[in-house]
Amino acid sequence: MAEAADVMGFLRPDGGYVQIGSDYEGITFEPHCKPLTKEEYLAGFEQYDVWKAQRDAERAAAKAAAQEKLNKLGLSLDDLKALGIG
Repeated sequence: MAEAADVMGFLRPDGGYVQIGSDYEGITFEPHCKPLTKEEYLAGFEQYDVWKAQRDAERAAAKAAAQEKLNKLGLSLDDLKALGIG
């Protein structure tokens, strides 16, 4: 479950706001930052959870593919660590 800081970092990755607490009312936007509506903020929680699940799945798939390649080469993660790579 997303937390307020995660959602704001997702919706406004360049910053431009100060957030006190987790409620929308605790957000102050700096003049150069486009403000969010409360609806956009609340929708961001679900959007963040979907994005994070997708990102985690992509990372897991990439890791599995890399481990498969290592296996085909007859290498393990310990082999990489021994080389100072992993």
